[in-house]
Amino acid sequence: QVQLVETGGGLVQAGGSLRLSCAASGRTFSSYAMAWFRQAPGKEREFVAAINWGGGSTYYADSVKGRFTISRDNAKNTVYLQMNSLKPEDTAVYHCALRSNRWASITADDYDYWGQGTQVTVSS
Repeated sequence: QVQLVETGGGLVQAGGSLRLSCAASGRTFSSYAMAWFRQAPGKEREFVAAINWGGGSTYYADSVKGRFTISRDNAKNTVYLQMNSLKPEDTAVYHCALRSNRWASITADDYDYWGQGTQVTVSS
């Protein structure tokens, strides 16, 4: 069984930065693609960013491109999401997800394991 635990959320002013972390256990982390999704109140879950097993390829939603960076440290079984120039519309619960496949996807249904999420609130 895989466990994913997100940390790093919080309250930040618009224009600020946060770094989310997602620690994985229970499986060979380095063999699998990882992603971040988010869900705001009253809205559907949406793709944010994804990274292939080796970290060589990354993918971003248009809404975060140029502001967010996904990365991974396979030695630490951790994936990160560096969020800069935050906007109020980035407010959401952010979830990390693991796909039992080396190659990332932007589709939530392709991911097999999910963390409980961490709240990010951006004030204007």
